[in-house]
Amino acid sequence: MSSHRRRIVALDVIRGFALCGILLANVQPIANAGRIVITSAPPPGPDAGVDWMGLLVPQRFFPIFAFLFGVGFSLLLDSVEGRVPRPRVLLLRRLLVLLGIGLAHFVLLWHGDILSSYALVGLLVLVPSSWLPRWAVAGLGGAFLAASLITGENHFSVIAGLFLVGSALVRYGVIDRLERSTKVPALLGLAFATAAVLVLGPQVTSPGTSRPGDFWFWNGLGGLLVAGCYVCGLLVLLRTPLRAALRAVFAPLGRMALTNYLTATVVVLAVSRLVDGRPEEWPDTTVLLIAGPVLAVQWLWSTLWLARYRNGPLEWLWRWATWGRRPPLRRAANRQVDVPAGTPSGTRF
Repeated sequence: MSSHRRRIVALDVIRGFALCGILLANVQPIANAGRIVITSAPPPGPDAGVDWMGLLVPQRFFPIFAFLFGVGFSLLLDSVEGRVPRPRVLLLRRLLVLLGIGLAHFVLLWHGDILSSYALVGLLVLVPSSWLPRWAVAGLGGAFLAASLITGENHFSVIAGLFLVGSALVRYGVIDRLERSTKVPALLGLAFATAAVLVLGPQVTSPGTSRPGDFWFWNGLGGLLVAGCYVCGLLVLLRTPLRAALRAVFAPLGRMALTNYLTATVVVLAVSRLVDGRPEEWPDTTVLLIAGPVLAVQWLWSTLWLARYRNGPLEWLWRWATWGRRPPLRRAANRQVDVPAGTPSGTRF
């Protein structure tokens, strides 16, 4: 495989879109500076109205991030095989560096950090799976997802499952064909949407009528289905005249997702001190008024930064630590090579 691959714009756009949703879901937990990020709201009472934020945001975006992490892992493995003598050692170093970043984030800023979980699951699941045939990787991914729904364990199992599904799709060549079809994502998105309505409809029309155990199962399944709808919807829109707008809005955020994820924690912690009331009681408008300006500033910064530099600052340091040598940061004046997620010359979170 060529060491320089054309950048898959859809991955940047999807990652940037997911980053926006992750921040919306994390504003209140970060403000509380102690809650775990991947949680579900408790079952609503029978007299509760429709919680649109709860229906469309929590557990709907972290599956996209986990899926893309598995994609990036296999793209990187494909890229370095044949170029370095021990490619899996490089992948181990990459994950260990991410673990260090995540632990620092956890200890110094917020106990809801997800990076350390990604690194640990990557070390325990993704690296060993690289020796397995692709059909086994796909099967294990499905088994982990099923286990997460059955047991209600929505952390390790669901991350492992989504990692493996993303990895398997790379190995089956699906990711390389990601932007070639409108019909396939449209039909798949329709299937996801139909299933999501059937799964989440009773929770909307009759909140509080299901048992807690049933709620966790259906809400977890609903989260995966809605995440699938988002991804398929974006893939369809990227085949329309809206492609340029979507790329301009979301791709800069996605290309600097690691930097933006970590800096958002610092900004939200600072801003939350200026907002009255307990964070868990903030209305949706307060969450939007915090997240919106943060994302706007991050978009502007990311756009200006990437106009001059190849990678975001933390992405660049991560790549440096992974490869053990300082990579170029500034863009060449007369040459620019875009590569997809996870490749050495275009590392992304």
